[in-house]
Amino acid sequence: MSKDVIKNLKPALLWKYFYEISQVPRPSKKEEKIREYVIDFAQKHSLEFVEDKVGNIVIKVPASKGFENKPTVVLQGHVDMVCEKNKGTNHDFDNDPLTLINEDGWIKAKGTTLGADNGIGVAAGMAAATDPDLQHGPLEILCTVDEETGLTGANALKPGFISGKILLNLDSEEDGAFYVGCSGGVDTYGVFELELTKAKKDHEPFEIMVTGLKGGHSGLDVKAGRANAIKLLAQLLNRMNDVKFSIAQISGGSKRNAIPREAEAVILIDPKDKAKVQKIVKLFVQDSLLEFNTNDGGLKISFTKKKDKVKKVFTKPFSKKIIRTLLALPHGIMAMSADIPDLVETSTNLATVTMEDNLLQVGTSQRSSIESAKENICNSVKAVFKLADASQILLGDGYPGWKPNMNSEVLKSSVEVFKKLYSKEPHIKAIHAGLECGILGDKYPGLDMISFGPTIQGAHSPDEKVNIADVEKFYNLLKGILKEI
Repeated sequence: MSKDVIKNLKPALLWKYFYEISQVPRPSKKEEKIREYVIDFAQKHSLEFVEDKVGNIVIKVPASKGFENKPTVVLQGHVDMVCEKNKGTNHDFDNDPLTLINEDGWIKAKGTTLGADNGIGVAAGMAAATDPDLQHGPLEILCTVDEETGLTGANALKPGFISGKILLNLDSEEDGAFYVGCSGGVDTYGVFELELTKAKKDHEPFEIMVTGLKGGHSGLDVKAGRANAIKLLAQLLNRMNDVKFSIAQISGGSKRNAIPREAEAVILIDPKDKAKVQKIVKLFVQDSLLEFNTNDGGLKISFTKKKDKVKKVFTKPFSKKIIRTLLALPHGIMAMSADIPDLVETSTNLATVTMEDNLLQVGTSQRSSIESAKENICNSVKAVFKLADASQILLGDGYPGWKPNMNSEVLKSSVEVFKKLYSKEPHIKAIHAGLECGILGDKYPGLDMISFGPTIQGAHSPDEKVNIADVEKFYNLLKGILKEI
């Protein structure tokens, strides 16, 4: 791919590093190649670095001349990315570089997630470390791993890995805003042992596919009222009560922190019922579009004959159990904040359905800025799984929220810099997502933190894009804050 896509973009140094990062495969839990790139960057610029056992890297950058006695500032971002692609897109996230597109003032990727979350933040840290025009005190560029699938890197940090007492998290997605708080979260899984029986010989397999939805980040985009492909699939199957069908396969979603864009099932029916099912599907699409047309109007549901032979299907009681479980599981906003306008306080995401090794697993994710509310919605999800007699109910490690500190010194300084640069007040916000700041504040008590970044839309989906003009504003703001500190 040609570098022409970033030609003449400003700041050139940041875009150079972002382009290079986009050419390095970096799925969560498979960060070997991007870690090699970060280490190579440090060595090329003769910068001291330390790597811990899980793969987190901190690069130590000497102060600019005359700024040696200033406080050390940590610039923090994560190196992994969510790997989502559109159906029909031929892309191997383990090996292929991303194909960048420059369109209408935005950078995006061809058919895949872009990884601006958080490649832009990492690139900004690298640019700050090597920009000859940037004035700063000592810097520590902290690159964490596996943020997207469990905040593993941040959770594994040890005392002393960073020394700075001021931290700028570069993993926010809204121009003109400083984030000072975030929600905590936990993942809850229900595991079911498959109950199978022989497929009827006179029944034929058909595939139902729910596609065309926007998906998006399960925290940031939950307010958008978008459809959940798994929910829609369960609702459709529930409508087929007067059709004798059996389920051979069912799956949907791909990430615990993404609203499911696609879901599919293979069902077996009497060929004579094909027209009846087609009619049910058509009416269901019409009804669903009435519900979601404004917020998520791209819904498509296909119903196609499959050639593969199917020997085993779900028993009828097991089919009913799974459909009813998916219908009963809560999804979306549970409560809005009474203290911060327009902030989602508590939500839950019905995220994934997978089948493997004679097990069916349903994955969900709960978020809240209030610990007790997070626990309550988690218990509601667990109760559904218990009522459905799940063979196992599993919980992720979870992560803490980040309580806002409106008296933060770095916040005060950053607000003043913003006003000088742009002659207006920035927005001070909390975010309904799991920033690593919650864990970092827990690991390093007394850390003074804010989070900011350029405008990124569609994170965690193939629609992800970053605003070119806002990247320049973001970097100018970072430079101003570092000089002020």
